[in-house]
Amino acid sequence: MKESIIICRCSDLTQQDIRDLINEGYTTFDEIKRISRVGMGPCQGRTCLPLVLKEISIAIGIPMSDLSPGTFRPPVKSIKLEALTEEAIEGGESYLE
Repeated sequence: MKESIIICRCSDLTQQDIRDLINEGYTTFDEIKRISRVGMGPCQGRTCLPLVLKEISIAIGIPMSDLSPGTFRPPVKSIKLEALTEEAIEGGESYLE
């Protein structure tokens, strides 16, 4: 049953997937994120971040409060191509050449 517990819904990662990565030696959220894309989906880690930190905490025996939540960048929002074109025309620069 534990193998089917979903930790990251955006990337469809299970508790066992995260535990396997920790057992392979990835013991920080950033390392696990770079390998598995956990925390990089539409929710930006709102759900999975604390769950992954808890798994790391249990595995390496360090309190969650002492673990780094990783590096986060501002959320990316989709932009219509039309808006980019308008900006290029209004700005006088051509990014289309």
